[in-house]
Amino acid sequence: MKRRKERSEFDPGRFRLRSRLVVAGLTLMAATLGARAVHLQVLDQEFLAQEGDKRYLREATVPAHRGAIVDRFGEPLAVSSPVDTVWVNPQVLAQSPEEITRLAKELKRDPKWLAQRITSNLDRQFLYVARHMDPADAGRVRALSIAGVELMREYKRYYPNGEVTGHVLGFTNLDEAGQEGLELAYNRSLAGEDGLKRVIKDAKGRIVENVESIRAPRPGEDLETSIDLRIQYLAYRELKSAVRRYRALAGSVIVLDVQTGEVLAMVNQPSFNPNDRSQYDVARYRNRAVTDIIEPGSSIKPFVLAAALDSGKYRRDSFVDTASFQVGIKTIDDKHELGTADLATILARSSNTGMARIALSLDRDQIHRTLTALGFGQVSASGFPGESAGLLSAAGHWRPIAVATIAYGYGLSVTPLQLAQAYATVGAYGLHRPVTFERVDGPPAGERALVEKVSRDLIGLLEGVVAPDGTGIKARVPGYRVAGKTGTAWKAAGGGYSEHRYTAVFAGLVPASRPRLAALVLIDEPTGTEYYGGDVAAPVFAAVMSGALRLMGVAPDDLSRVAPATVVQAAP
Repeated sequence: MKRRKERSEFDPGRFRLRSRLVVAGLTLMAATLGARAVHLQVLDQEFLAQEGDKRYLREATVPAHRGAIVDRFGEPLAVSSPVDTVWVNPQVLAQSPEEITRLAKELKRDPKWLAQRITSNLDRQFLYVARHMDPADAGRVRALSIAGVELMREYKRYYPNGEVTGHVLGFTNLDEAGQEGLELAYNRSLAGEDGLKRVIKDAKGRIVENVESIRAPRPGEDLETSIDLRIQYLAYRELKSAVRRYRALAGSVIVLDVQTGEVLAMVNQPSFNPNDRSQYDVARYRNRAVTDIIEPGSSIKPFVLAAALDSGKYRRDSFVDTASFQVGIKTIDDKHELGTADLATILARSSNTGMARIALSLDRDQIHRTLTALGFGQVSASGFPGESAGLLSAAGHWRPIAVATIAYGYGLSVTPLQLAQAYATVGAYGLHRPVTFERVDGPPAGERALVEKVSRDLIGLLEGVVAPDGTGIKARVPGYRVAGKTGTAWKAAGGGYSEHRYTAVFAGLVPASRPRLAALVLIDEPTGTEYYGGDVAAPVFAAVMSGALRLMGVAPDDLSRVAPATVVQAAP
């Protein structure tokens, strides 16, 4: 009875209704899902694809290889070597504190420092932790296989010759952008242009696929400099030795090719090694040869004499009274009495009174025009960063005492490069050629600064300075005629001049019969009993020029001063 009653309570109508409701619900859900699928895959497909690309499709930089810097014969001066840089995703690495300790140990860093650096940058997905690692060391970091730690290939600038070429080349920063020297001056051409590619990255920021190249990298251009590395090493060695020997504060040597204006060598002391970033201090890395200014002392006298010869008031065989005399409240005198002397003696014995009398007899504008034409008071065309123009006031501001003191090197300031270029102009028979750090194939056009006859006469007078009775005899080079001038100037101090601090200079030309090289040697504040330019700077000039002439294969022009060779016959 009971079973029959239960069966009688079953209602087929209600069952059919429920079934229809379930089917309708499933149909509605299917229709909704289908509509949503159509909406996503058809109507919103472009939008969603773009959103997906934003999360996983990225544009990555392809670094361009920086161009090399080489000397005039192709010897490397600066090159870029491949290195690896370690970077992390702080958001991922912070989740594994024990991995931070492992990473710090491999990087030889303090774990607390690394942990603090990572946890303080949790809003970033990219953070450098070690730049420019040796590939072998970086390989050990890669072997740790730590999530959130990645490596990327970069390049590091390397300078094979260290401090020998440091001041000329300068240096780059960690991103290989030029900061000083030729690296800065030619940064645009050396750097090239980075490329760009589209890549797919995973959720951890790792590149999993290169999609396409957007722009190929353009490698930087190599820079072929005018530097002759052989002469550069020679100049560096001789200058360093002299600065040590005379316990000097600093020094510079510049060697120019008279025919082309090329800088064959430029060195300074103290030097600095661009491979050692701990030495990146302005006092060490500035190129003193182009940035520092000095009062030239007697080394300026040949150019005042050039103005005198050009004026027509004086000839090479003219005589001048060298007795002491008064200009305003100042008495101008010489260390040695010369009486009435010709121009050769005045230059050879470096007479201040003789030069002052000559300058005062000239039109001030004549002197100023000559000095300006030779490049004083303006930067050269070298383009070297930080080059100084020196100080040469307008002639209208010169009082008689200023004219007199300028004649022997006070009251104006020059850079060592300006002084070297002026001597090169004399050696080029009056053609003022631009100074260049790039190799050139032939003599560039120059501007006429001095009449050729004036230049030739001046070279002849400068030869007398290196004669036995001249102040520059220690600059003699066996087998070659030398034309040059010494200079010893007091340094300014406390509103006046110190009688115990000097700048010693020798600048000259070789071979004097047909000048090929112009060189300047500056020794700043030599100490001890020897401090004159003829004693401390002239021997450096002789040593550097002797080696440079042999290296360049320049034929001797004065074999009369070379001791005859002795042939020893071997015993039978």
